[in-house]
Amino acid sequence: MENLWAALMGVVEGITEFLPISSTGHLILVGHVSGFDRMVGKPAADAFEVIIQLGAILAVVAAYPGRFTRLLRWRDNQGFSGLRGIGLLLVTTIPATVLGLTIHRWIEEKLFCPTMVAAALAVGAVAILLVERWAPKPKREGLDALDWRDALHIGLFQCFALWPGMSRAASTILGGMISGVERKTATEYSFFAAVPIMIAATVFKLHKSQDVLTGHFTMLAVGFVVSFVVAWLAVKGFVWFLGRHTLVPFGWYRLALAAVVFWCIGM
Repeated sequence: MENLWAALMGVVEGITEFLPISSTGHLILVGHVSGFDRMVGKPAADAFEVIIQLGAILAVVAAYPGRFTRLLRWRDNQGFSGLRGIGLLLVTTIPATVLGLTIHRWIEEKLFCPTMVAAALAVGAVAILLVERWAPKPKREGLDALDWRDALHIGLFQCFALWPGMSRAASTILGGMISGVERKTATEYSFFAAVPIMIAATVFKLHKSQDVLTGHFTMLAVGFVVSFVVAWLAVKGFVWFLGRHTLVPFGWYRLALAAVVFWCIGM
């Protein structure tokens, strides 16, 4: 049963990490319904969440190997490559990292509950619908067209993702669109922007959970593999979807899920 739930949580993480619907919010809700925390213990559940996030991170690297290789070409500093590309990601990462380290205890104590997740899902849904209707006409298309102002603007919006349920993907994509970045480009940049912020979060959580990593090896391995495979498929599918559609369906999904959660809480 433990491994079955691990696989299910891996699927949830893989699907939701890079879609604008909040992986953390979904994991909190699924964990609350399933009793996963009680089943394996809170320390093991925290370690498990770190491992499946790591699987999702590596899925992005596997989905865009050429782009990541270009970031390592130090002498190629044109567009989104070399030190310039790494610098853009660093600028995007700093705001949420600093804010997260400052208030992470308060966030964990006050916001990691179904009620606050549902509220964030609803607020983010309204933001998606409003931006899709009134966002400025795109001025920049393609990762190589992004500049330092775009990176900072997206980074500031990424701070909203510290509220579980808001979604890091939604925050960064909407921040890019408001800044004048074409939707698909903003989405692809959100994939790359996820890597440093998620690595920072993973290292921080691993340090806190290292004592329990060896006690649930099979469960952690199942979650990692499932998360990696599903996240890779989700990234590819999401890019294909946005080539033909907008983010509006995700906004309506978030509103529907928020309504269901509030209804269940009120029962």
